[in-house]
Amino acid sequence: MTKPTKVSEVKREWHLADVKGKILGRTATEIAKLLIGKGKPYFAKNLDCGDYVVVINAKEVAVSGKKETDKVYTRYSGYPGGLRKIRLEEYREKKPEEIIRHAVSGMLPKNKLRNSMLRRLYVFKGSEHKFAEKFKES
Repeated sequence: MTKPTKVSEVKREWHLADVKGKILGRTATEIAKLLIGKGKPYFAKNLDCGDYVVVINAKEVAVSGKKETDKVYTRYSGYPGGLRKIRLEEYREKKPEEIIRHAVSGMLPKNKLRNSMLRRLYVFKGSEHKFAEKFKES
């Protein structure tokens, strides 16, 4: 008989993802799988059993086609005239970390576990990050 997974049995690992020159959507799916924990033998949909992911070089992530100029991120405040639009190339200059976070967030399940999964995603625009000691041992 298969025993259900308990929260105390979840073992979290650290993964480093360098996205320099890689396609945004393809790397976002790999990162989402790690955050969800789909590759673990004790995976359960109702538990947050994913790993920590550190993404570096977010400023140099690649997109295909004309997305650099044509892709538009929109948000709406709820007030009249509150629609804000920003193109990908402008977003890359202001907040390159949010490009990765937005793509990964869209690939995570839309439930109560989503925020806890996103808390374990650390994105840095350059190659320097503050979690170097986590990767020394492996």
